[in-house]
Amino acid sequence: MITHRLLSTMDRTGWMFLAVLGAALVLVPLSNLLLPPSSALHVPTYIVALLGKYLCYAILALSLDLVWGYCGILSLGHGAFFALGGYAMGMYLMRQIGTRGVYAHPVLPDFMVFLNWKQLPWFWHGFDMAWFAFLMVILVPGLLAFVFGWLAFRSRVTGVYLSIITQAMTYALLLAFFRNDMGLGGNNGLTDFKDIVGFNVQAQGTRVALYMLTVLALIGTFLIARAIVTSAFGKVLVSIRDAESRVRFLGYRVEHYKLVVFVVSAAMAGVAGALYVPQVGIINPSEFAPANSIEAVIWVAVGGRGTLVGAAVGAFVVNLLKTVFTTGALAPYWLFALGALFVLVTLALPKGIVGTLQDFAARRSDTSKVRRQNGAGLAQAAE
Repeated sequence: MITHRLLSTMDRTGWMFLAVLGAALVLVPLSNLLLPPSSALHVPTYIVALLGKYLCYAILALSLDLVWGYCGILSLGHGAFFALGGYAMGMYLMRQIGTRGVYAHPVLPDFMVFLNWKQLPWFWHGFDMAWFAFLMVILVPGLLAFVFGWLAFRSRVTGVYLSIITQAMTYALLLAFFRNDMGLGGNNGLTDFKDIVGFNVQAQGTRVALYMLTVLALIGTFLIARAIVTSAFGKVLVSIRDAESRVRFLGYRVEHYKLVVFVVSAAMAGVAGALYVPQVGIINPSEFAPANSIEAVIWVAVGGRGTLVGAAVGAFVVNLLKTVFTTGALAPYWLFALGALFVLVTLALPKGIVGTLQDFAARRSDTSKVRRQNGAGLAQAAE
């Protein structure tokens, strides 16, 4: 009975989540573009960009929840897929600068001219075309996830060992991207963007358009993830999470299921990174830092693992708190606050914010139904 009610509550939660996103998709742009800055309801452009950044984090958290919450794969390297998608977008944006750079070179980005590169590296070709760059946003993280997952899952690496390997992967990429001879900007990364598909990336209208695209991407990501987890494929994923050895005994190719969901999740993270870069204006190797991937795990835990909606909510709540802490006198204490938040949620709300609310709503609904049934029984007995 509780399980049935919980599923119904999850459906309502999903619809509420989509309704909130739909309202944000319409109201925030209208408030920014139509209301004067003197209005109390006006949303400044910098807030629009900040909200867009939070939504990118929500997509990353949702992609992580898909593999961790429903398949039991605790990835501590999802920041790598996020960063790779960001670099693919950053390469496209750098190619759009052209002669407007500091050195006015028509082909080479400024950092290549500064480092005395003579020609464009082979892997930069094609990034002057938007469709190619957008394709690479999905393919590059997906290909890395496929190669990594193929090797790891076939070897039946699971649990903490898999988590450590994913963390080692993102740290190795961090070290590689710091090198100037990689041709990706080294320590400084990629920045000083001018245009995106012909529009000024700093313009108010472009900022609003990027925000709206991010909202739509979050909606699409949520719907895809929900379609996966509610399908027969998703039921097998949950079975793998709960009892992998039994699923193998029943004849399922567990490594194939893990590989598919891992690749899909990596592609989602890549899309999040691609939308993140033009809104913050920079991408550098620090995005590969293992601490970023660990922080994403905390977002999912705080919001509610295995709920999808909770992952997005956790990302938004934690990053909102981070902004509040790091923009004031409390900045040195943010990591302590983050650790305390994680411990508090683990001890007091082990199912996260959304998971706990869903449980409470399901139990309350069942209690009300039992009371109504008992009341009807007493009335019949009295008659």
